[in-house]
Amino acid sequence: MQSNLTKDFLQKITETEPKWMQERRLEALDLYESLPMPHTTDDDVWRRTVDMRTQDYWRRTRRHLRGFDIDSYQATVESNGNLSGETPSIEDAAAVFSQIDGQHQHTTISSEIEEKDVYFADLHTAVHEREELLRDYFMTRAVTLETTLKSGNLATTNKLDALHCAFWQGGYLLHVPKGVKVDVPLRAYIKLSKEQQIDLSHILVIAEENSEVAILEDNSSSSPDTSGLHCGAVEIFAGQNSHVTYVQVQNWNRQVWNFASHRAIVSKDAQLNWVTATFGGRLNKLNQAIVLEGAGGNAQMLGLAFTDSRQHLDVSTAQEHASPHTSSDLLYRAVLKDRSQTAWGGNIYVYPEANYTDAYQKNDNLLLSDRAHADTLPGLEIQAHEVRCTHGATAGKIDADQVFYLMSRGIPYSQAEKLIVDGFFEPVMDRIPLESVKQELQGFVSRKLST
Repeated sequence: MQSNLTKDFLQKITETEPKWMQERRLEALDLYESLPMPHTTDDDVWRRTVDMRTQDYWRRTRRHLRGFDIDSYQATVESNGNLSGETPSIEDAAAVFSQIDGQHQHTTISSEIEEKDVYFADLHTAVHEREELLRDYFMTRAVTLETTLKSGNLATTNKLDALHCAFWQGGYLLHVPKGVKVDVPLRAYIKLSKEQQIDLSHILVIAEENSEVAILEDNSSSSPDTSGLHCGAVEIFAGQNSHVTYVQVQNWNRQVWNFASHRAIVSKDAQLNWVTATFGGRLNKLNQAIVLEGAGGNAQMLGLAFTDSRQHLDVSTAQEHASPHTSSDLLYRAVLKDRSQTAWGGNIYVYPEANYTDAYQKNDNLLLSDRAHADTLPGLEIQAHEVRCTHGATAGKIDADQVFYLMSRGIPYSQAEKLIVDGFFEPVMDRIPLESVKQELQGFVSRKLST
């Protein structure tokens, strides 16, 4: 099967889009075609032809990309209707969005958010219904700030991000107007179902001044065996004094290659709670950055991962403090089984004008087997004088004394291991503001331990 990600295909899917969107796609296509694929270039040529930031980005994952062939994946051209056979329930949710293979299936909205003028729709519809809003926010604010941001724009040096920006299909726009508070979380379900399918979802969340919203997103595969590719992006804009909670649970099957870039801009006195949980995927490469753009802004980044078999997870994070009196707190915890591998590299950047910054980052890894491997590399780059910035990282096996103590009380080894893993994840779970999310994540952890 030959990929249909060509210029002709791009022209076909953008026939009805505004000119400014077509131009942005074509710019990204030029960049995509100019950048080398990391694993198809020999080491010497790779070092000579790409800049240091690109080399660092792929350093721990490049060799794991052998066997990945972008030309073997197809994007869906036409909507296939209701592939799931059922409409997700809106029970306990303010609205529900569902998508399969890059094609929108359903959006069900409660009367509560309709009355409050909250806009929640698939991104293709939003391009026409909210064109002015998208023109201001869709991959623009990040470009505007690129001269000062260490993390850069969504598509500057990363070939797969450029692919996404050129060919994006699917995803949704959530826009919460000024002063609106949504008391019940919204839900989004994004699935892959067909063999050799690519998902190119783009998520855009815009919370205006004094608003409040929470959205829970689930990424999964319909079948445990179909191969696939996810190449997605998330952009979050938390307006002044807003409160945004975004939770993404990733449970692709073991045949899916997963690449994603996430960005958040946090304005004055805004609060962002960001939870990322990773359980599935053959290989996962996640680039996540938050920018504290306004004084008084606060961001909490929570990460939870459980890998097994030969899964590979590589996460790069950036906490960028561009204004004074801002704070950020990152806690990523991973459990590794079998021959799986994880890599985490996190940086706190404090710009010269960002005095009175308070930033922290911590990465902990628990290894359940001798052949599991975790790399962790925290970093600081501070250009201001009055700051408090700290970091920490740990990696180790289960404490044999803890296991012995539990087994001496009559608890079988498997149950003892589960209790220790649950305890390891507890500092992350305790800080998740939604009880339903905690229960869902605990179920994923239990299933991972039983495989």
